[in-house]
Amino acid sequence: MQDDARYLKRKVTAGSLDVHPTEKALVVHYEVEASILGESGGHMLAERKEGQKIIRVKSLSPSTDVGALAKKVVEECKLIPSSRLPQVEQLLYYLQNRKSSPVEGKAVEKKEKRSVKPRELTPFEGMELNEEASITKMDEYVELLYEGVPEKIRGSALILQLARNPENLEELLHNEAVLGALARVLREDWKQSGELATIIIYIFFCFSSFSQFHGVVSHYKVAPENGSLRRDQEKALRKYQGLRAKQEQLLRVSLYLLLNLAEDTRTELKMRNKNIVGLLVKVLDRDDEELLVLVVSFLKKLSIFLENKNDMAEVDTVERLARLVPCDHEDLLNLTLRLLLNLSFDSGLRAKMVEVGLLPKLTGLMGDENNRQVVMRILYHISMDDRFKGMFVYTDCIPQLMQMLFECSEEEIEAELISICINLAANKRNAQLTCEGNGLKMLMKKALKTKDCLLMKMIRNISQHDGPTKPLFIDYVGDLAAEIRAEEDEEWVLECLGTLANLTIPDLDWELVLKEYNLVPYLKDRLKPGSAEDDLILEVVIMIGTVSMDDACAAMLAKSGIIPALIELLNAQQEDDEFVCQIVYVFYQMVFHQATRDVIIKDTQAPAYLIDLMHDKNAEIRKVCDNTLDIIAEYDEEWGRKIQSEKFRFHNNQWLEMVESRQADESETYLYDNDNDRADLFYSADGITPADGCVSPDFFNDLQAQNGDSRLTEADRDIFDQTSSSPGRPATAYGFRPDEQPFYQYT
Repeated sequence: MQDDARYLKRKVTAGSLDVHPTEKALVVHYEVEASILGESGGHMLAERKEGQKIIRVKSLSPSTDVGALAKKVVEECKLIPSSRLPQVEQLLYYLQNRKSSPVEGKAVEKKEKRSVKPRELTPFEGMELNEEASITKMDEYVELLYEGVPEKIRGSALILQLARNPENLEELLHNEAVLGALARVLREDWKQSGELATIIIYIFFCFSSFSQFHGVVSHYKVAPENGSLRRDQEKALRKYQGLRAKQEQLLRVSLYLLLNLAEDTRTELKMRNKNIVGLLVKVLDRDDEELLVLVVSFLKKLSIFLENKNDMAEVDTVERLARLVPCDHEDLLNLTLRLLLNLSFDSGLRAKMVEVGLLPKLTGLMGDENNRQVVMRILYHISMDDRFKGMFVYTDCIPQLMQMLFECSEEEIEAELISICINLAANKRNAQLTCEGNGLKMLMKKALKTKDCLLMKMIRNISQHDGPTKPLFIDYVGDLAAEIRAEEDEEWVLECLGTLANLTIPDLDWELVLKEYNLVPYLKDRLKPGSAEDDLILEVVIMIGTVSMDDACAAMLAKSGIIPALIELLNAQQEDDEFVCQIVYVFYQMVFHQATRDVIIKDTQAPAYLIDLMHDKNAEIRKVCDNTLDIIAEYDEEWGRKIQSEKFRFHNNQWLEMVESRQADESETYLYDNDNDRADLFYSADGITPADGCVSPDFFNDLQAQNGDSRLTEADRDIFDQTSSSPGRPATAYGFRPDEQPFYQYT
């Protein structure tokens, strides 16, 4: 059963440590990362947020013990690790000797959520700076601003290194030669080098991050008001846009040509070898819609081949497509969704779609008639994955699905719609949301009226979840039981019977239900091998296991002769672990009740079959079988001796096989130096079995009787019946329920 287990993980990472530009304070930068983890531990959603903490040290004076103060700061601030104590001391020493600024001691008005380093810009891309900037070499950097463009770029880049450190801003502020030279170069040389202009503007941007420095930016007129300069800028922008338009036109013509040539798969293979996928994905960052239509069409054509799909997974195609959903261009949106549909057949790319936030976007397009079918198919693929079923709870998908279900005509429900509903109903939280209000009532009413097997399959998935949804089915037990008739279609009966079999509700009078709707003859007839499809016969067995939880109902079934029919079915289906597991569970329910225990033990050969299955290779079968045999051994001495003898024989054989195996693997003549050292390793109840292992298990019964009868009295058994509860019905012998599998309907 699917219980969407997700966890919230919060992680705080310490960042850089600086001094405040104007106050006696330290600034600690940090990053908070909040993640939602799935059951497998993988990231579903993650969000990062940067912040900073200001630690004021107003008591700092020339006579302050910097070392002691640094230790106190590290101890009280959890964001600063102890390994950074030397750095804290160094910064405090700098503050202690720094000249006070005109605004020192005043409140610094800082723009909200802004810092000197708002994002990782690299304004000097393409050039390498092997030199570390130093405030003491400022005059050398100014001299570079009077040389050629390459030297100006280098000098301004070194000054930018200093400006990005807040503690240097005060020093730069008082150096009029630096700021004046930068403003002059920006005004005169911005046309010659966009890189140079970007660096200088970024330097002044560092000042603009603090409100008290805004006057500096205004004073040097970094944002020019010169009309001719603005006209030059607009002219250059128009020229750039024209060149870009011509470039995109060239791309369109070239890609159309390649798309036509790609009709030949051999030519397409040559294109793949030239990394056509990577080139196309890069073009997805463009804004020209006609070009994007062509690129997405090309990618959609390529995506039908596995190799191309794998290439798309490696170059972050889904992330680039996410920005196109939704968009105003109808053809582009439709093509993008169809490309996502092709990619959604890959589980890794489905996970990427959820990660980049496409699920709520797709849900929002469910009402778009032109794209609804392809959107529903993508959502269906996502709903197949157990990791993401629970994510639908946080969208408005389920209310929309329910509305669509109720608006469907009575003839037939769309395959995509009911397929998604069936898959999502296998999740507990989705099932609860589906049943809110009159959801379950409307579903039952529509299903019983139309006899739609797929709609009943959805209801059956809802019924499997423990919690508040299961008791809601009490009102419909009679309606479901009335549908279990021989004249009904087997597939319809299978879903109704499976829904009833899931209703493990305490205090439900199953005896009354079976009598009122005369279900015992039907159940008994369907236990005959070949009487129906195996799926229906298996659900009959599961149904018998469910109703046998009621002791009165179990007694009625035992008297009807169902147990011999189950043994016959066990013989016929002994190779099918699922049948064996569920039949053994019925035997367990029968021996658990006082009313049917004697029938199972004395009137049938069920215990003999259970002994044969005691050491089955399937763990779930062994578990149910052991629980059943333990109860039988407590109540019947003869069967108890047989069970103990079989356990003795099995463990003794295991020991002997292990000894023989070790003797064969070792070259020594004797396994042990002293024959008496390992005599107690033979299977025994109290460790006194002789080394030859030939003592009968009866020996242990006699020994235990000498110390008092170890068997439970009837009073003890009554207490056992009241305090013990039967283990839950085995979901399956394979570890999953067949009705929890993704429902594959449309092709």
